[in-house]
Amino acid sequence: MKKISIINFKGGVAKTMSAINIAHILATVHKKRVLIIDLDKQGNTTKLFNKHNVEEYSIADLITDRCSIDEVIVNTDYENLDLIPANMDLIEANFKVMLDVSTPQQFRLKKHLDEVEEYYDYCIIDNPPDVNASVINGLVASDDVLIPIKIDQFAFDGMKELIRQIENAKVSNPNLNLKGCFVTMYGKNDVNIQGEEVLNANNEYKMFNTHIRRTVKADESTFANAPILEYSKRCGAAKDYRALVEEYLSKE
Repeated sequence: MKKISIINFKGGVAKTMSAINIAHILATVHKKRVLIIDLDKQGNTTKLFNKHNVEEYSIADLITDRCSIDEVIVNTDYENLDLIPANMDLIEANFKVMLDVSTPQQFRLKKHLDEVEEYYDYCIIDNPPDVNASVINGLVASDDVLIPIKIDQFAFDGMKELIRQIENAKVSNPNLNLKGCFVTMYGKNDVNIQGEEVLNANNEYKMFNTHIRRTVKADESTFANAPILEYSKRCGAAKDYRALVEEYLSKE
């Protein structure tokens, strides 16, 4: 099972949208067995799949060892795609993990994922724009990191800190690989064209050739509680996410 963290410490960069659609395309187009993990307390990934239920087990229960991984995984409405949901209980869970020194804090998620290693081809981890116990667990459990970037005045904010945290995670997970960054919400204007050129010319981190075009269909799909390929498969963003997954698979 290849484990992929989608992460950026800056909000509003289409991180959750990217995690959802990469997972969905791997499962439905490429017929891979996929597990998507919601590590964000807001639970937007969970809500899109209509699986938000505070009465049921969530990632908070898993990382605090209140349930087994088999008890927390739920089926989505899509073939080959399962979910570990999240809710606001994750706030308290992060504190509990940090305070519990009886077991290694950073390996909790990895330990549980090892139990389902043979059941899935890919695990997509939707990380919050934060540095906390669950994010550290996500990075330590991952093989690859993908970073969505929205080009604006603040595009580079937090990138150095994010790279530093990835390097820190390599102490516990030497095989962690920053696979690359990709531009989201791309528009054909001077800001985006020039910004993408600057990113492609940088020597600090790799860039994917594929960018994700801005489209109102992406926003509409969240109200429809559907991945973009289900909502509008002919729109630019749907085609771009398919191309991004193809490009990622070609680099494996």
